[in-house]
Amino acid sequence: MSVTISNSFLSAQINTKGAELFSIKSIRTYQEYIWEGDPKHWGKHSPVLFPIVGTLKDNSYFYNDQEYNLSRHGFARDLDFEVIQSSENQVVFSLKASEATKKVYPFEFELQLTYTLLETKLELKYAVINKDSVAIPFSIGAHPAFALPKNFESYALEFEAQEILTCYTLENDLVSDTKFEINLEDKKLPLHYATFENDALIIKALQSKEITILDENKPLLKVNFNDFNNLGIWTKVGAPFICIEPWLGYSDTIHTNGNLIEKDGIQIVKENTKYECQFSFEIL
Repeated sequence: MSVTISNSFLSAQINTKGAELFSIKSIRTYQEYIWEGDPKHWGKHSPVLFPIVGTLKDNSYFYNDQEYNLSRHGFARDLDFEVIQSSENQVVFSLKASEATKKVYPFEFELQLTYTLLETKLELKYAVINKDSVAIPFSIGAHPAFALPKNFESYALEFEAQEILTCYTLENDLVSDTKFEINLEDKKLPLHYATFENDALIIKALQSKEITILDENKPLLKVNFNDFNNLGIWTKVGAPFICIEPWLGYSDTIHTNGNLIEKDGIQIVKENTKYECQFSFEIL
């Protein structure tokens, strides 16, 4: 089942499975800005990453000395959300803890996702609500794939600040100690498939909180992730899309002890409170 929201500028479609955005189009030009999800390259569009981002060592973690198994990026993207509120330009999805989730993540929680269209901008707000009697550790992230129908190398990413990107490499899907630097060219990162031959660019910290996709040096779309500490940038070689992924957390490091509370990048939401964050992208 899918839900459509719209205004005078944009129309967006979200699947109740995973509360995953799979389309955003211009009302005027009908241009599609979200990757179509062709499984030849990657069968998803914009999955929600919760309650972890990335991969755990041996796909497992410990909490209170008990071991749990949790697959890459967590379970939210694979579960059906409930629509709890909707209007012409906004929809709110909810995922609550169940017996199935507690087998892999032993907490009483509710995850709410709110999609709102504001003129030429789509805003996505996350709320992690703690309904438990203990503090809940979690990570959360976005994974939107933006369609790049032209020659991949005709696009570039323009960062908010002129900076040197410090990127970490993966070792058996875990964040290693090995890192490399990318010097932006006048705040720009030209897109080349060779940049992604060894998987995503994993950036633990950066000055910029906005990235603009440039199409032949013309602004196409701007992503704002002011509430997020970490970032992934990814594509598959030969695929006509780019993922700009705001994260709170990332894969286990090679030095992990497996304790979820002590995991690098983990967030904590105290009992009977909620953690809110949001990101947005604007069609230019």
